[in-house]
Amino acid sequence: MASAHAKTKRPGGIVRTLMMGIWLPAVFLAGLLCSFLPAFHHPTPHHIKVAVAAPPATTAQLQHRLDTAVPGGFTLRQVDSAAEARSAVLNDDAVAAFAPAPHHPQLYGAKADGVAMETIVRQVFTSVAQNAGATLDFHELVPTRPGDTLGTSPFYLLMACTLPAYFLVATMQRAVGFSRRAHVATLVGGGAVAALACYLTGAYGMDAIPRHPLALLYLFLLTQSVSLTSYGLVSFLGPFFPGASVTLFIMLSVPSSGGTVSVDLLPDFFRFLHPVLPMGNAADALRNVDYLGDRQLGRPTAVLCAWIALGTALIVLGYVKHLRRLVREARAGMTGYVPVPPVEDPTVELPEPVALPPRRHHFGEQPPMLTGRVSGPAGEPVPGATITVTDPRGRQLLHTRTDHNGEYAATGFHDGFAVVVAGASGRKPVATRLLLSTETPLNQDFILTSHRPAGAALSR
Repeated sequence: MASAHAKTKRPGGIVRTLMMGIWLPAVFLAGLLCSFLPAFHHPTPHHIKVAVAAPPATTAQLQHRLDTAVPGGFTLRQVDSAAEARSAVLNDDAVAAFAPAPHHPQLYGAKADGVAMETIVRQVFTSVAQNAGATLDFHELVPTRPGDTLGTSPFYLLMACTLPAYFLVATMQRAVGFSRRAHVATLVGGGAVAALACYLTGAYGMDAIPRHPLALLYLFLLTQSVSLTSYGLVSFLGPFFPGASVTLFIMLSVPSSGGTVSVDLLPDFFRFLHPVLPMGNAADALRNVDYLGDRQLGRPTAVLCAWIALGTALIVLGYVKHLRRLVREARAGMTGYVPVPPVEDPTVELPEPVALPPRRHHFGEQPPMLTGRVSGPAGEPVPGATITVTDPRGRQLLHTRTDHNGEYAATGFHDGFAVVVAGASGRKPVATRLLLSTETPLNQDFILTSHRPAGAALSR
């Protein structure tokens, strides 16, 4: 005989469940309000470099006028000729070049530095020319590619590499039968596929990025920076890894990437993050490959590789941590070890039966739907007893074992009836039919008697 005891949720449990459901949306809300909004709502020039082909006195006078109009917005560099000023733009030593003249001053820009950047520079220097009673002539030195009119297509390709890389980590947590090595191999393979798809679409389908092998390489390095680091965080942050990964690789990386708003137009905080986070470095690498002839790739390459190295180190340390835990459990005499439950992003979680460690449930972890204890007639625990859950048609949903205390726990079932069978070597199996519900956890204990003719097998 077997019986189930439904546990009624207390007010504290309801609050706990509610908090578990809303913490990740709260991270997104905070990120959008505290990261995206401050970064994008009012782009302002910050020390934009402009080469000026004029005498030092004229350059100083122009600097003073700009500081009055836009304090701290522009940093002028005096050069000897218009040709040298144009060369500064082509070599990425300056965002724009200016050659003053009495009636038709010349401004040279680079749309590849960002459409928003070029627009602001043109507006400011047009105003300067008009105040002097002159008409500004503008010349485009570095236009964007034909398929990238607004200069933002590479950003969306970078997003198309970043998001699948993160979500692959989240969904792979369901592959509990995979080894750590298989997980990593899947992340590398998935990243290669995502990078290749983005490269072929952007380079050959849209002509938005260069048809250069280095472009493919940097897209792949971005996927690995995100996926390996996110996967490495799982061992240390557990159920909170989605919040950390989303914050690092989306909430902070997107506004600081310079993909939609040029870096020199962002607040100080995001300009500081730009050379540190993966997306900004991947954006710089694509731009350098496309417009600067493969120059200035040292920093983007080093930073992306550093993130990959960090992710690899976290994975190795997580593996060492896992081995140490197994050693501690072995020394404590634990048997019937139950694997650690999958750590998931609630936004991509799919119901699937999975065994949980039969212990106190911590905030952020999956709550058990079914718990219980298997014991003998005298109340002694039966470690290593098998617990099999099937649907009414006999299809196996879950197979696990009890721990050293004879306890088990599981979750991920759909609402409905299921058959739970407990068995152990030398003991008579016991089965019971339960109505499982995501709303009400059940506790099902079993008592297993030996095969010797005695009383009927009981469980409570």
